[in-house]
Amino acid sequence: MPERLADVVDPANFTCPAPLRDQGVVVMGHGGGGALSAELMEQIFTPAYGNATLSGLADSAVLELGGARLAFSTDSYVVRPLFFPGGCLGDLAVNGTVNDLAMSGAVPAYLSAAFVLEEGVELTVVERIARSMGAAAEAAGVTIATGDTKVVESGHGDGVYVTTAGVGLVPDGVDIRPQRARPGDAVIVSGPIGLHGVAIMSVREGLEFGVEIASDSAPLADLVAAMLAVTADIHVLRDPTRGGLGASLNEIARASGTGVRLRERAIPVPDAVANACGFLGLDPLYVANEGRLVAFVPPSEAEEVLAAMRAHPQGAGATLIGECVTEHPGMVVVATGLGGTRVVDLPLGEQLPRIC
Repeated sequence: MPERLADVVDPANFTCPAPLRDQGVVVMGHGGGGALSAELMEQIFTPAYGNATLSGLADSAVLELGGARLAFSTDSYVVRPLFFPGGCLGDLAVNGTVNDLAMSGAVPAYLSAAFVLEEGVELTVVERIARSMGAAAEAAGVTIATGDTKVVESGHGDGVYVTTAGVGLVPDGVDIRPQRARPGDAVIVSGPIGLHGVAIMSVREGLEFGVEIASDSAPLADLVAAMLAVTADIHVLRDPTRGGLGASLNEIARASGTGVRLRERAIPVPDAVANACGFLGLDPLYVANEGRLVAFVPPSEAEEVLAAMRAHPQGAGATLIGECVTEHPGMVVVATGLGGTRVVDLPLGEQLPRIC
């Protein structure tokens, strides 16, 4: 005789997929790069640290020091699993910080690397991650110059966490920040989106989509240099990691007080990513990337910048996906393939937690 539903399912174990905003505790959504992350910054960290440098809230801070303009960035990496198709925690940590510096137009130079190791993790795992970091740093042309190691008791970590910080030089005449987006700017994405998030999910959950999906993790500083060789007047660069392209565009629109209009059919979503997202009910616009950038470029320079991007290995799939507009300031909308329009809002939390 079939069991009653009430005997099998305990409603006390139900959880809401959308975290509640009035909770007095940290929830996973606070680390997702969406509205909850923004509220954490606005309500706790910015008031605590409040200063003009921090208020820019860009991928890296641009500082004047000793007559030089430096970009400075830091990030922590807590990805699970530690190894995934297309990369691992180690190269992800290097590429992520290199890219944060590059999004200010900087030439990355030096990184630090701090490890938090859980008691019981195999030393071969630590060595594999460290070697991947060394190889990634060499490929990106940066030096890991300093670091730190801490060990926590078994059960108080998740194997390995890595925090990296980096510095780089910003060339004269370069002023790249989200507040500089202007109506008329072309919005360009450097390649297909959603690969990193879906790659992580596929190995984490043991899902198969008929083809292996590899992370797009890669350093982007050389691509940015090629773009700046065309024009120093690139207004905005952002690498759409947590929260994906949708969150990044919302942050830019709100910071600049402009609107963004996208063309759905122009957004490069690989078939494998589209199929995986369709199967799981996810929106590719909010899936994380680790080797892509979105650029806001003056319309007069857009074609030449696009050509330079396509001539570079990391920008071969570069595509013009929309423009910056005066309408609906602070909002992002997308023209659908059916002739309608939908709003791309800032996500509340994270569709896929622990992806970077």
